[in-house]
Order: sequence, then structure tokens, then C-alpha cells
Amino acid sequence: MTQLGRQLGIGPTDNTSDQRTPRKRLRLIPAAARESFVPCVPARVLTRQNEWDMTRISPDLTRADGVPIEVTGTVRSESGRPLRNTLLEIWNANHYGRYRHVEDHSGLKLDERFLGMGRVLTDDDGNYRFWTISPGAYLARPDIGRWRPKHIHLSVSGGSARLITQMYFPDEPNNVTDPMAILMGDAFERNIGKPYDTPGLDVEKGYRFDIVVGGRNATFFE
Repeated sequence: MTQLGRQLGIGPTDNTSDQRTPRKRLRLIPAAARESFVPCVPARVLTRQNEWDMTRISPDLTRADGVPIEVTGTVRSESGRPLRNTLLEIWNANHYGRYRHVEDHSGLKLDERFLGMGRVLTDDDGNYRFWTISPGAYLARPDIGRWRPKHIHLSVSGGSARLITQMYFPDEPNNVTDPMAILMGDAFERNIGKPYDTPGLDVEKGYRFDIVVGGRNATFFE
């Protein structure tokens, strides 16, 4: 565990934060070198119809178990400029707290009607929108009794850069013990979706999650 983690009283973790955290100041790649980079993201920015609706595997199939929700927001730079045609890749656990992934050995229930993956592009004003199933919390570290609160992962890709963040949910009891939430401190509030009503929509709840890339008011990225 890092010294900062000990100071904040986070307790035992899986130690992967030590492996991911740079130990030296990052160096900016010179502009001349950056201009020579071959763009790689545009080839991935090809979304298919209905990828925004993760509540169903197919439009003609029954909806997955759990509470269907909508998530909307904008992606902006630190100066407030909308980031258009930005690719958002979304994934989250199912209603029971399980991911459809080969490395999820939790033994929790799989939902055959939920893949937990989707993609959307921001529009000209930087707006995005998708539907998913409200995820369940899960016991991430049985050896120390640590739960991960319900959350949604979002990958933000634009140009040749990719960042990954998480949207948390308000009033979740496991938020206060989540290691990432503790490290964020007061900035954690920026990573909580803001609930809104969804009259007339085929979902039960909505959450507003605005993403800021860069600057002191940036959304927290892994």
C-alpha cells in the first residue's frame, strides 16, 4: 500500500495501485513527435445500432433483470469546450453484481439477457446518452470483507488518447469504504451521478454524469 493510502486509513487493498501509480513526474511528448503519431482511435469509432441500449441483448428480446436506468451527460475539455465524436465504451456488473467476464469467479448469478457492454459517440455538443441495468454491489475482497459499491465504468477515447473513469451512485453505503472514493477526497462528488426523473421513458431512473477531461475540475480517471 502507498504511504498516502496508509495516511487516509484505507486499509489492505489488492496492491495493484502501487503497480499503476507513476513514481516519477510524467514528461510531455514534444509536439513535433506527437504530430507524427498515426491516429488509431477513429478506426474503432464505428458503433452499431442499439449499442446504446444495454438493457437488452437485442431489441426483440426480453429486457434483463433489474432496474433499467438512463445515463446522460456531456464530455468537455477543461476550458468547457464540448468534445464531439468522442467514443464512450461502457461496462458494468449485472443486477446481481457479476460481470460477464472470464475472470469473474464470484459465483454470483449470471443473467443470460445482459452482456454489460455498450458504446456511444458524443454529438456535436459533446452530449451522450445510454441505457443500462443498475448494477449490483459485489464483495471484491472476501478475505478482508471489502465490498465495491455499485458503479459504471466509462472509457473515453478521442484522438490518440484513452481515459477510464467510473460513475458512482448517490447514497450507496459502500461508497465511504471504497479505496478509490477515499483517495478522491472531496473530488469524489464529481464522480457521483446526479439523479433525475424519467417521465415518458421506458426506464425507471436517470442519472446525469458530466465528464471533464483535464484541469483542476476534471473527473477522476484511473
